[in-house]
Amino acid sequence: MRLPRIAGDFSMAAVWAGLTTFVWYGFGALPLHLEVASQLGLSTTESSSWIFIIWFSGAISSIALTLYYRLPIPITWTIPGLIYLGTLAGQFSFADLVGANLMAGAAILLLGAFGIGARIMAWLPLPIVMGMFGGSILVYVTRMVAASVADVLVAGITLASYLVGRFIASPRVPPMGLAVIVGGIAVFVFGDTTTEVVSWSLPDLAFPGMSFSLPAFVAVSLPMIVLAMGLGNVQGLGFLLSQGYRVPITAVTITVGLNSMVNTALGGHPATVARTGAAILAGPDAGPMEGRYWANVIAATLTISIALGAGTLTSLLAVLPRTFVVTLAGLAILSSLQSALETAFGGKLRFGALAALAVAATPFSVFGITSAFWAILAGLAASLMAERHDLFAFWRGQHDPAT
Repeated sequence: MRLPRIAGDFSMAAVWAGLTTFVWYGFGALPLHLEVASQLGLSTTESSSWIFIIWFSGAISSIALTLYYRLPIPITWTIPGLIYLGTLAGQFSFADLVGANLMAGAAILLLGAFGIGARIMAWLPLPIVMGMFGGSILVYVTRMVAASVADVLVAGITLASYLVGRFIASPRVPPMGLAVIVGGIAVFVFGDTTTEVVSWSLPDLAFPGMSFSLPAFVAVSLPMIVLAMGLGNVQGLGFLLSQGYRVPITAVTITVGLNSMVNTALGGHPATVARTGAAILAGPDAGPMEGRYWANVIAATLTISIALGAGTLTSLLAVLPRTFVVTLAGLAILSSLQSALETAFGGKLRFGALAALAVAATPFSVFGITSAFWAILAGLAASLMAERHDLFAFWRGQHDPAT
């Protein structure tokens, strides 16, 4: 790897792609993370540690892989997995969740090392998985709507500004960015904020306790493996492959597994290949194909600032109105929900996907195992009863891309 060659690959298109990705990371993911930390009842120190480790480890791994292979390989953390963890609030302790995330990271590492992760994912129909995921996160959208009705002057204005951004449909006016800015102004003018001063400091770090149990492994670890590998890795790496890159899949998967395990040391959850990040960083708008890796280097370097500002970010929880944070979190997952529903009902196995969605959207547990796991079983059972021909065809590998 020669420095003159790397410098020659630099382009302004890559710079703008990197900046755009960083804006997405900040406006699209951080509000959601703050909301989930609040749902789980974490302290400021616990939240700060979580934010620091997942952003920092992902940035370092992204830079290392990208410069070594000269490919735009963005390693971040699984947003669907984060959303799913929020749905488990009150069902498992934080120690249970951390232990389950460690088991998930170890499993991802082993699956990557032995090259069998893709085979497992090939057996589990993605429409049913996405039906389960859509049902699990639907509550975020309903909570957002309820907040905008209850607090029109803050949450309602935030939601309206997002819709204006979608109407404008310009890459220079990102809807989430508009929602954050206009909503923030509404908070300042109309919001009922506390008088507590935001503490500007480096992140406080805490090493959480861990506990391990079979119910947590079944209800937390297994879905996290599916969401990290089946959504992030498969779709993110698939996009890189579609752009003509020769991706070192095994090395990337092992890195994701190692990152996932490192994340748990400070309470974090599994890593993944960023789906949205890959689409921005490796797409044609990021400049010549051989120089697009610069976009990821820029995005990852800027991401370190988020990690170092984790203490300040978590202190905002005590200042911002609850309705504002809930609304931003709901807006941040809208694209994930839309993508989930499109995948679930855009092809075959739609009845199985519908059964999975209905079960996952209903909060219950059996033998200490939450409804998300039973949603997968319900989806498979429904497909066996009503669309077994399509299900058997899927297992034989005779399926179209939609399924």
